[in-house]
Amino acid sequence: MDTAVDLHWGRVMNLASLDLNLVVALRALLEERNVTQAGKRIGLSQPAMSAALARLRRHFGDDLLSRAGGRYELTALGMTLLDRTTTACDMLERVFSSQATFDPAQEEHEFTLIASDYAVTVFGAELVRAAHAEAPGVRFHFRQVSPDVDQNTGTLLSTSDGLLIPHGVVSGFPTVELFRDRWVFLVAEDNPRIGDRLTLDDLARLPWVTYQRTHDSPAVRQLSMLGIEPRAEISANGFQSLPFLVAGTHRIALIQELLAARLLGTAPVRVMEAPYDVVPLQEALWWHPVHTHDAAHIWLREIAARVGAKLDPASGHTGQGHRPQG
Repeated sequence: MDTAVDLHWGRVMNLASLDLNLVVALRALLEERNVTQAGKRIGLSQPAMSAALARLRRHFGDDLLSRAGGRYELTALGMTLLDRTTTACDMLERVFSSQATFDPAQEEHEFTLIASDYAVTVFGAELVRAAHAEAPGVRFHFRQVSPDVDQNTGTLLSTSDGLLIPHGVVSGFPTVELFRDRWVFLVAEDNPRIGDRLTLDDLARLPWVTYQRTHDSPAVRQLSMLGIEPRAEISANGFQSLPFLVAGTHRIALIQELLAARLLGTAPVRVMEAPYDVVPLQEALWWHPVHTHDAAHIWLREIAARVGAKLDPASGHTGQGHRPQG
């Protein structure tokens, strides 16, 4: 089970019996791997930090730090606790920084969103503009989506304000629906192997450029039901690089129509319709339940929903657009 803060650690724990200051001490010790430096980091003397380490060792029944020559190394349990403690501290900071009220015109605040370059380009740029019009003191930090997002969703959401990703990749967390988009294909303008229309045979025989892992997209997974396994020649960490990796080659790539419209003219490629009934893309903002009643996050969700509605093709406010060939 993917949880934001795992406080079981092998046995049921009672939060009321824990000294949460030890969580801060534990993080400092595991990251610094030095009692004196860990103490300086959190404002404790060397004797006080040594006492905290002794308490932690008794609690876990493990040395956590073991001497190797003139330095300390983490034990196996210490390595396990390193990531968990970082996540726990981030979650605690978010819990205790929650606000009952939020005045966007007056307050300063930073939001961290995990997103692909597609989501930042198509949605994030519009979100930032709309947010700054109402809240000039608000800052945004965008972090790249990792390939293992489906395996570590809870951890990612517990250390951020939200995840911008379409349905079909993650589930089980609250969402704000944003906008719909369509998958289309990119091919080189001078690709002699492709006619006026793409065919299923083209998808099976031509090399692909894919985003991260080949089958991350539900639109690609659909092809396996048609008996087609994409032959990925290149895997890229961003959607914006796809036109340049396709141009001048026999490769093909799936890309979102709204992004393709924004990249039109940047590389000699054609945008073409899929030769199958490709599943649509529904972009959403996923967030952790800890943010449910936080006033600043409620404001973020509300403005995200407004911006998303303007981007939805059904609303007629998608900005510059085009229709794929074929």
